[in-house]
Amino acid sequence: MISINEKIVVTSPPERVWEVISDPSAVVSCIGGAELGPSHDDGSFDGTLAIRFGGLRVKFAARVALDLDESAHEGHLTARGADGQGATRFNASATFRVVEGDAPGTSWVFCDGEIKLNGKLAKLIESGAGAVVSRMTKDFTDQLLLRCAAPEAASASVPEAATVAQPRPTGLFARLRAWWAGRRERRSGQAARPSEDRSGEALDQGGRR
Repeated sequence: MISINEKIVVTSPPERVWEVISDPSAVVSCIGGAELGPSHDDGSFDGTLAIRFGGLRVKFAARVALDLDESAHEGHLTARGADGQGATRFNASATFRVVEGDAPGTSWVFCDGEIKLNGKLAKLIESGAGAVVSRMTKDFTDQLLLRCAAPEAASASVPEAATVAQPRPTGLFARLRAWWAGRRERRSGQAARPSEDRSGEALDQGGRR
């Protein structure tokens, strides 16, 4: 089993950090080797993640479910999947939350989770997990800081005319953002419901090398 306990300081206010970290497409863009797949009617979505363990590169495919508590700035993620050859399967769960930082205009991001592995590569992956998690956390933090930078600051150096002329985004990430924004709007207009138990979902998809 791989345990994850991370605490990240971000030099942006909690509202901005939550806006980014609750958006799957934004989070995926912060993780090297990660890609989003199609979404499903139940709100879950497919994803892949390629990770290098020493000289071995393993690509996992997973079904991911995400439950968000907007008022508490807290989320819960579950994922189940396998590597491309089906030799190793995993179950993962994580809880993350965003709180106000020690200094004004800063935030803390806490993430606690675990990954359970079964199969031929389980021991190899677990033995190198510490270094891999540290490397991925650093890369994720660097990208998150860039993503959370105030939009007005990021566009300050761009002339107004050039900003107006920007084409409307298209493609998978844009469509996913629109879908996710609509889902969040629908959820905000409904009473809170208990999270459904998705433990019975079958995930037989594997990634391709």
